[in-house]
Amino acid sequence: MRTYRELFRTPEFAPLFLASAGNVAAQTVSGLALGTLVYARTGSPLLSSLAMFGPALAQLAGALALLSAADRLPPRAALAGLSLLFAAGTAAQAVPGLPVWGVFAIVLVLGAASAVGGGVRYGLLNEILDREGYVLGRSVLNMSVGLMQIAGFAAGGVMVTALSPRGTLLAGAALYLAAAAAGRFGLSARGPRATGRATAGETWRNNVRLMSSPRRRAVYLALWVPNGLIVGCESLFVPYAPGHAGLLFAAGAAGMLAGDTLAGRFVPPGWRRRLDAPLRLVLAAPYLVFALRPPLPVAVAAITVASVGYCATLLLQERLLELTPDDLSGHALGLHSSGMLGMQGVGASLAGGAAQLTSPATGMALMAVASVAVTAALAPALRVRPAAPSGEPSGEPSGEASGEAPGEASAQRV
Repeated sequence: MRTYRELFRTPEFAPLFLASAGNVAAQTVSGLALGTLVYARTGSPLLSSLAMFGPALAQLAGALALLSAADRLPPRAALAGLSLLFAAGTAAQAVPGLPVWGVFAIVLVLGAASAVGGGVRYGLLNEILDREGYVLGRSVLNMSVGLMQIAGFAAGGVMVTALSPRGTLLAGAALYLAAAAAGRFGLSARGPRATGRATAGETWRNNVRLMSSPRRRAVYLALWVPNGLIVGCESLFVPYAPGHAGLLFAAGAAGMLAGDTLAGRFVPPGWRRRLDAPLRLVLAAPYLVFALRPPLPVAVAAITVASVGYCATLLLQERLLELTPDDLSGHALGLHSSGMLGMQGVGASLAGGAAQLTSPATGMALMAVASVAVTAALAPALRVRPAAPSGEPSGEPSGEASGEAPGEASAQRV
């Protein structure tokens, strides 16, 4: 599957696309409104960052306790139900007089619940599409993220001014309701991918199983840490340029859209493993210019170029699926999503703390330096091994020697 026409002709992809896009639009609009509301009430860059990206940090808790449900819930009911939960929580955050601690309590609950959503959504995508179509399909979902963020941040900036932050939160709740309807009435009923009870113990055992492989562990770290540190830079857009934060977020979304289009449609399979590390450097390096406190046009250009590098995660996801058994695909992708978003919350916390002690511009530059350092440190573990001639051993370790669970190596997709 190499064309967008073939992709959208695949049954159920279009409603999954619409449901995903609706959730992203709702999250974008409501996140900008919440960050603006908290910054106006507290004047704190740290609290503003956590208001926008705190749900990502809370996903870590959800990934540790709830993620086994990703393969054990009917996908249609799970996706629609989570969208309804987010609609209710976002509307509650708009209640006048709600204390700041109440806002953050809702943020934590919604973040923990969303850990399941990523696993359900991307596990379902893996079912809907064949193996060759996954990268193209995931790139289109990522492109929808870019488009919805461009539109959402632009519209959110207008709505925050015209409707107030609380009115914008209610608009976000309405978008979550639309996403719930798209999932409920567009997707067909499917059974769970795995049997058994979804318990915290099962979640923990599967997490340990997934992280026991050194190769998978390196891929997970590359997916989580450099990305999360750069999202820490983005979490400082509001305090860096309070009147132009929507423009900075829209520039980042435009760069991400361009990168996902390039990686999903035009990068040949043979180049994917060679490009993920350079793209992670592209993600971080342009933010170094913020050490000089650049004017707005230079900041917009740097953010746009840097955000192209987010497509490195798309290339690494393909490698993750090659190393993961089918019965753990939803859990593995959910762990990727939750861990990545959790690290984004960590990055937002670190960046907000650095900005509190120095300045938003300095905090962004420090996060960029850290992201470059992590990418360099992970390079040896992710180095592409040359392909072995047909019929000869590749030199890869066996499942047991590489830390796989017994019998897992034969289930890898390579």
